[in-house]
Amino acid sequence: MALRKSTKQQAKKKVVKKIAAKKVIKKKAAKKAERDIEKAYTTKAFANKLRRLADALENGKRFQLQVAGERVSVPASATFNIEHEREGSEEEIEFQVKWINN
Repeated sequence: MALRKSTKQQAKKKVVKKIAAKKVIKKKAAKKAERDIEKAYTTKAFANKLRRLADALENGKRFQLQVAGERVSVPASATFNIEHEREGSEEEIEFQVKWINN
């Protein structure tokens, strides 16, 4: 009887360890990998994304888009800025949207 109880306790401990390990794996998987992607779009596609972003901003809603195969969800609380760079005869404007994921 004591042997069976010990075996049951060991089996229960193994199950608990497996569950804990799965939770750790899920937590690590939920953490997004770092990424720095620059994707070129046609004028029409870029204008469409800007139009949808503007509509979401005006309505105080979350904005979702897909960039290079990954879905990105921008909260309505994001901050926005425009950056201008000039180097020689080359100029660049970047529309930046920043937020912190909780």
